[in-house]
Amino acid sequence: MSYGGESGVDYDTARGRDWPSVRQFNVFLENRVGVLLDVVRRFESSDIRIVSLNAVDLGDCAVIRLVLSDPERGLEILKQADMNVAESDLLVVELPEGNQPLLQICKALLTAEININYAYPLLTGPQGRNAIALHVDDHETASRTLSGLGFTLITETDLSF
Repeated sequence: MSYGGESGVDYDTARGRDWPSVRQFNVFLENRVGVLLDVVRRFESSDIRIVSLNAVDLGDCAVIRLVLSDPERGLEILKQADMNVAESDLLVVELPEGNQPLLQICKALLTAEININYAYPLLTGPQGRNAIALHVDDHETASRTLSGLGFTLITETDLSF
């Protein structure tokens, strides 16, 4: 399988990456009632969808991890709201057919000695297929390994459906 299906996209980016990745926005917030709603509402009047969301409770503060359908415009919205935001890269992998799709992905990454730092599902993947976002310690090797074994890697372009 190929990166992003039939998109024909060149992956050599201005960010210096030649492998498919998806930007994750890490929003740092005070841990109190209503702050998650405030973040989600920022996209209410736009056509930007929250493709995936993960909230990490750190006691006094929280980190909200977001994958957005339009990362450029989404980052503008977050910055206009004066939110403390950092970016990181994820590999997003379509779950393969079978009884244990996560096991297949984990085994593939283990063979290349890739560590998964954290993972979380997408709310809706392209064409309604299930997918998982992975933060790994070596994106280039992980993407090469997974695509070489026939897994479908999803790009930001695929998420703008």
